[in-house]
Amino acid sequence: MTAIAELAAYDIEAYNTSKASENKIHDDTVARKFGFAGGLVPGVDVYAYLTHPAVELWGRDWLERGSADCRLMKPVYDGAIATVTTEAVSGDDNAIAITVTSAGQLCAQGTARLPQAAATTPDLADFPIASLPGERPPASAAALPKGALLGTYEMPITADFAAQYLLDVRESLAIYADQGLVHPGVISRFGNRALAENVVLGPWIHVGSDIQNFATAKVGETLSVRAFVTDNYERKGHLFAELDAVVIAGGDRLIARIDHTAIYEPRQVRG
Repeated sequence: MTAIAELAAYDIEAYNTSKASENKIHDDTVARKFGFAGGLVPGVDVYAYLTHPAVELWGRDWLERGSADCRLMKPVYDGAIATVTTEAVSGDDNAIAITVTSAGQLCAQGTARLPQAAATTPDLADFPIASLPGERPPASAAALPKGALLGTYEMPITADFAAQYLLDVRESLAIYADQGLVHPGVISRFGNRALAENVVLGPWIHVGSDIQNFATAKVGETLSVRAFVTDNYERKGHLFAELDAVVIAGGDRLIARIDHTAIYEPRQVRG
């Protein structure tokens, strides 16, 4: 197994996978109106970059029971080089600190962990299945009240989709293709889908996630996400929502739990 000291810096030519998405923060023209240099590479894909050293270090063990948090501070842009670096966490042999930098700026940081004991598994009965809205309401404090159960979104992870995702996030580790495993970046996308499939959003920004893995998802399975709104607040003119979400394979196998934070209405939109 790779030692922490042997983890080299990892460079990725970033790719904006969401240029044509409903979220226009990934569109160059709209993003520039917000003061960015161009469309933002999705935060969930930056999280995918951040997981690379954790899987290089701990392999499938991390995918099955490890965790990572990710805080997104500055944009990563399409075509730019993103560099992922890793260092040991003082006093904790089961953790590594990871940063993502691009164009001389700290863009994201987080800590990945592989504890000795498995994390406590949430009871799926506490996350009931709910119907998606027939017509999504506009995102607002009223549409996303604290405690609200969101509609369940599901998606089959086809072989073609999984293979294309590995190309899109420039993943070089062979474990995913060799073992037919879904990349953790795909898992993190379900935090976004829990929000976007339940309300109509304008340009919005994913700002961070804490993700606990419980099992590997396999290519060919259908994954679903069940989520509650845990908070909804204003900070510095932005409107935030926080979600507690579980990602499930086949309707009954827990894959991950996600604490997901997003600015669902930036202050520029409000202005």
